[in-house]
Amino acid sequence: MSTALPLGPGRAPLDRLVLADLLPRPVALSQTAVDTLLVLSGTLVVTVLAQVAVPLPFTPVPISLATLGVLLTGAALGTARGSLSIALYVLVGMLGAPVYGDGGSGWAFASFGYILAYLPAAALAGYLARRGQDKTPLRSVGLVLLASVVVYAGGVPWLMAFLDVDLATALRLGVAPFLVGDTVKALLVAAALPTTWALVRRARR
Repeated sequence: MSTALPLGPGRAPLDRLVLADLLPRPVALSQTAVDTLLVLSGTLVVTVLAQVAVPLPFTPVPISLATLGVLLTGAALGTARGSLSIALYVLVGMLGAPVYGDGGSGWAFASFGYILAYLPAAALAGYLARRGQDKTPLRSVGLVLLASVVVYAGGVPWLMAFLDVDLATALRLGVAPFLVGDTVKALLVAAALPTTWALVRRARR
């Protein structure tokens, strides 16, 4: 399951790396072991952030920080490791582990489509980060917006089918209440990722 670049972070150009590539590998651990730990760490981050959930009285979709965790995990770990982290998160939740928002699990609920969409959203975030889209605030905002569209693209159809409502109603219940929050998440990611990369560049001088 090794996903590190063969050149190693010391020799590969920074614009082709994600943040996880820069972590030093302990001599006692193989690259596969390090990748496994990174995948598990990503799953843990999303699980913890998902517990910060606020139910809303006018929609079955809660406000949650899970999406923030998904975007950061995908961008920081890259496509392969980030995707595996989210796939594990989705799987253990479907099997009954209380990892979803507010300790939820299973699949038969209105917002499960968003959770399924976390996987391609994380993959896209990792793909864009691998191509330098997490290195500046403006590009990071673009990364967040594109990945967020993927989440909505998966969540809204599921919401329509689960509630048996039309597209306009699903957009009112599953998109409109969260646009302000997504803007805040975009700003947080746009601050966190480029700032971390700026520190990395300073340390490598």
